[in-house]
Amino acid sequence: MSTTIPGREAPAPPSVATTARARPSRLARALPRTRRQRQMFWWGLFFTSPAIIGLVFFTGGPVIVSAVNSFTDANLLGGSRNWVGLENYSRLLQDDQWWLSLFNTFFLTVISVPLGIAVALGLALLLNWRVRGIGVYRVIFYLPSIVPIVASAVVWAYVLNPQYGVLNNVLGLVGIEGPGWLSDPAWSKPALILFGLWGMGNLMVILLAGLQGVPQDLLEQASLDGAGVWQRFRNVTVPFISPHLLFALITGLIAGFQYFTPAFVLTGGSGDPAGSTLVSGVYLYQSAFYNYELGYSSAIGWVLFVLIAIISIVAYRLVGRRVYYGGAS
Repeated sequence: MSTTIPGREAPAPPSVATTARARPSRLARALPRTRRQRQMFWWGLFFTSPAIIGLVFFTGGPVIVSAVNSFTDANLLGGSRNWVGLENYSRLLQDDQWWLSLFNTFFLTVISVPLGIAVALGLALLLNWRVRGIGVYRVIFYLPSIVPIVASAVVWAYVLNPQYGVLNNVLGLVGIEGPGWLSDPAWSKPALILFGLWGMGNLMVILLAGLQGVPQDLLEQASLDGAGVWQRFRNVTVPFISPHLLFALITGLIAGFQYFTPAFVLTGGSGDPAGSTLVSGVYLYQSAFYNYELGYSSAIGWVLFVLIAIISIVAYRLVGRRVYYGGAS
């Protein structure tokens, strides 16, 4: 029960508008106020200005230009640039080569991403054991991921050679006749997937860091309660490394739809045999630098961007809700 002094009215409660004016906005709170904060702000902009300028001119500029070119008949060799509207995009719907490249990209992504995560997780589990010389083993398994991908592709072109390749020679020692990896349409995609598994060192290190963050006391308690190896892995380990697995899934999907270098180097950018290695990135390159259709290739790039954005958002919505962040520091 409130009381008021006779002859003096109680102050009215502040209105919503007054409260909003009194409370500074998030932008106002983020801006520097003191002299030292302003000095640090400007010095920060000074030292980051090369990266900001590079991002604006060498990334933002080409993005805007490619968006404009996708609505024109721009040619890489120059000449007139006429506005054609959605003609490039409607042409994609009738382009059999585009649909073939999109199918190949989907196939490689759907197979290689889960398989790559499984292989990287398996290696991380092995390298998480405390044995003598474990640091040496970790370096050995990580080394392939730091080799330049073009150099790796050149080496694998010799490894996968059907006549004198190392892989077929090893298979021959156990009585298996090796296939023509990059000359057989049935084996060209498995060859690309196998090459991708060889460079799983980066993802292995990320998952290894996640495994080392799993609380050992929970694993010991689960073991004392009678949980087996699989039960401890499923109910304790996987929830704690689920943020790392989500990161691996999203980045793998993005990289899968941008797949280009291995297919280009191993096949010379031709998409052979029989178009089995013609992924969307290679088809974009062919359209721009073989056919000189800059406008059409820009449309391909923007369609790929939209597909990557949609698939990444859908995957995050479906999988992200099941991620456990209780172990995150």
